[in-house]
Amino acid sequence: MPIFSYEAINESGNTVKGDLDADSPATAGAILANRGLIPSSIIRKKTDTRDNVLSRIKALTGHVKTADLILFTKQFRSMLAAGVPILRIMQVLEAQTENKVLRQTVSEIIEDIKQGSTISEAFEKHPRIFSNLYCSMVRAGEVSGNVPGVLERLIYIIEHEAKIRADIKAALQYPFIVVIALTVAFFILLTFVVPQFATMFAKTGMDLPLPTKIAMMLHFYLINYWYLILALVIGGIFALYQYFKTEPGKVAKDTFLLSLPVLGPLFQKAAMSRFASIFAILQTSGVPVMQSLTILSDTIGNAAIARQFDRVRERIEEGAGISTPLKSAIYFPPMVIDMIAIGEESGNLDEMLREITKHYDDEVAYAVKALSDAIGPILIVGLAAVVGFFALAIFLPMWDMTKMVKMR
Repeated sequence: MPIFSYEAINESGNTVKGDLDADSPATAGAILANRGLIPSSIIRKKTDTRDNVLSRIKALTGHVKTADLILFTKQFRSMLAAGVPILRIMQVLEAQTENKVLRQTVSEIIEDIKQGSTISEAFEKHPRIFSNLYCSMVRAGEVSGNVPGVLERLIYIIEHEAKIRADIKAALQYPFIVVIALTVAFFILLTFVVPQFATMFAKTGMDLPLPTKIAMMLHFYLINYWYLILALVIGGIFALYQYFKTEPGKVAKDTFLLSLPVLGPLFQKAAMSRFASIFAILQTSGVPVMQSLTILSDTIGNAAIARQFDRVRERIEEGAGISTPLKSAIYFPPMVIDMIAIGEESGNLDEMLREITKHYDDEVAYAVKALSDAIGPILIVGLAAVVGFFALAIFLPMWDMTKMVKMR
């Protein structure tokens, strides 16, 4: 985007200078006016081609935080509800957005809208920032003529899911740090402590206990073949990363996570909450059922559940209703199916879905607390296992040496 150097008069009557990004002098003037400045000079600066390329790369590879997206959506909704023209809204958002990636994206959206694209079509060109759900909701608002109302519900979804992710992340942060510390301690003991005792034990010529033999064997391989071990670890991580990017890999990973004792139920409940919340909002926004089901398949957030849901959707397309095909999906609890069935029969499907959302929001909160409560004992067992292993590996031979000395 071009950079303009400007001089302007502020509210105090003083002259201020600076630079800003804008697609034209007129846009730069509008940005300054929005800041409460009266421009007296706007000159396009000559920019290095290399800087432009670097700026473009940053815009393509950068990240937009959830907080930035929420603020953008709230400002967008407020100005739309106030009746501000869409191009003017985008110009204001471009001026106010601090995130460089999002600002560059808004600039491109402005150009697309000028060329005749709808809001949803312009957003769809930036899937890294605006998800399929986001674009579909905006499109539903355009069709129904109530984009501000749809955006308000969309803000709720984004904030709600951000809170769930933050709660899960907070619950897992402490054990993650402890596991890293245990791993580091394990390698330090193998590298520096075990060799000191191994030399002493070797001189005695006595038969070493199993824990000591295992520790010495691990030390031998770590010292002599560390490069192979490192290569295998890095190669394995890279291979798994690439595999998990494929569709079968995503399904395998999510299936494994759902099968874990404590984390599995938590992930399943979070997925049910997301499913019901999005489905309810789509129904309230006037999105057709089949289109809603397609959106849900892409936004349910779990590849294993999404695969089950795809099979269900095929039966729903054949006219089998929603609740009956869901019975064949192993990850949908009976309560969800029964409440959807009641909603279909009574014609209050969106109300039943909201009740499901409330229920599973509470369930997720309880599951996060249960995870936090279970982490302590699990970490204590892990710590005891590591300490016990090295204690046995070191002190058992010393005990045998003491008995040999007493016998002599």
